[in-house]
Amino acid sequence: MRTFFSGWILEKAGHLIPAVKAYYAALVHFPRSFCWSEHHDFVWYIAQAAVERIELILRDYPQLRWDLVDASVTIEHGYDPDVSDDVIMVNPGRFVKTPIANKIQGLTDLSRLKIIQTRGKGKVTLVQFENGHWQLRVNGQPFFVRGITYTPTEIGYGPDTDASFFNRWMFSDKNHNGKIDAAYDAWVDTNRNDQQDADEPAVGDFQLLKEMGVNTIRFFIPVSGKTVYKPELINKPLLRDLYERFGIRVIPVDLVGAYTVGSGAEWDKGTDYTDPKQRATMKELVRAEVMDLKDEPFVLMWLLGNENNMPLEYTGINATRTNAASHPKAYAQFLNEVAKMIHRLDPDHPVGVGNAELALVDSYRQYSPALDFIGINSYRGQNGFGSLWAQVKKLFDRPVLITEYGCDAYFTGKGEDEAMQEAYHEGNFRDILYEQAGGPYTGNSIGGLIFEYLDEWWKDTESGSWSTQETRPSFPFPFEDGYDQEEWLGIVGQGSGQNSPFERQPRRAYQYYKDHTF
Repeated sequence: MRTFFSGWILEKAGHLIPAVKAYYAALVHFPRSFCWSEHHDFVWYIAQAAVERIELILRDYPQLRWDLVDASVTIEHGYDPDVSDDVIMVNPGRFVKTPIANKIQGLTDLSRLKIIQTRGKGKVTLVQFENGHWQLRVNGQPFFVRGITYTPTEIGYGPDTDASFFNRWMFSDKNHNGKIDAAYDAWVDTNRNDQQDADEPAVGDFQLLKEMGVNTIRFFIPVSGKTVYKPELINKPLLRDLYERFGIRVIPVDLVGAYTVGSGAEWDKGTDYTDPKQRATMKELVRAEVMDLKDEPFVLMWLLGNENNMPLEYTGINATRTNAASHPKAYAQFLNEVAKMIHRLDPDHPVGVGNAELALVDSYRQYSPALDFIGINSYRGQNGFGSLWAQVKKLFDRPVLITEYGCDAYFTGKGEDEAMQEAYHEGNFRDILYEQAGGPYTGNSIGGLIFEYLDEWWKDTESGSWSTQETRPSFPFPFEDGYDQEEWLGIVGQGSGQNSPFERQPRRAYQYYKDHTF
């Protein structure tokens, strides 16, 4: 640990070559060294992190004229808290002198490469080129996901308020002017005085999303009574307008039993993916959703689940009470069954799984070949996702969509810190771009979804109120201060909350994306 963090300190101080040497020493001499998360539910090996740090330094500083070639660290059984059966395989690779011109070359001309695989037969497809890279295409044209999770919740409301809590924004017209509040009447509090001044007209979130370059939003399909799909709970005319006027598509998410939604299971027991009755209930729910939405022009792709693979032992504030981790084969087989059904009903849109990091991806390779892409919620730190891209390619060669990434805007013990949040987003977004098809790296990135657009004040109820934005650390996390503040993850704030659901205070991270549209 001291060797690894000596490298970290040297890197922070700008001594890059000594930092590379320290990281490499940690990789070669101490590959079994690890540390626990606070609750012993996660293990972090320094060898993998050392390779990632070296590759990042040499990527971002081409003037060093070095590359680390063929280095890899593979850890079998490394996705559970039991380290006794972990098998660590290390290839230390070798350093190669590389001319700077070779390190700053442009993107490969993909039009000259042969397509060796196409997933999908309709409007939206995924193609793989002869160099192994993946690309998402819409109507035959390349499409790179610049997305965000959009669930603008009104302050004072929480998930127990009503069955349609997560999508009440689609219908809310609090000022009774005939327009949807968040979509069309949100205004930017430029001077942050918590008042709508004369020079701060309503612009609406849809316009603000367009201006920051968003082309896709993720939202959770509402389920009544946890098992019934009601089409009237989705404002389809609103989503059509989102697409037609603002050019933004939608990824609907069916939770397939996460948080017991869709399965009808009891919360304290979790969804049982070996239970034929629960499987049939979830499958019928997906069928109803797909049949209702498949012909809508705004749909981009289907996403199944949200971190269903988290183990029951996970003790975080948003613990997922499912047994997908306990029965990986049954869960993966069920996903395959559902994905095949969607393909039959809707050949126009790909199907992926919403995973937490990489656990169970090897099970998907064995039992879920119908999955078209792997969606991953990942929070690995300010510099991106490290070996994630290469690991997915090795575990299950499918394109990768980062379905959640981001950082809170509150530094524990210091207060609101927009610069910290902006730096985290910049590092993550750059990594997502670096790994796209045609680049010099793995080439399996098809984009990412920011988590999230707007602060949600209901997530931490220490005060017993959904009307207070809590500042206590929710749980340890790889953010700059070491903690996650659950109610500060938005790249847009809601000010004092007195003007919710209308007031918007865009943070520096929002401005970063606005300045880097393409």
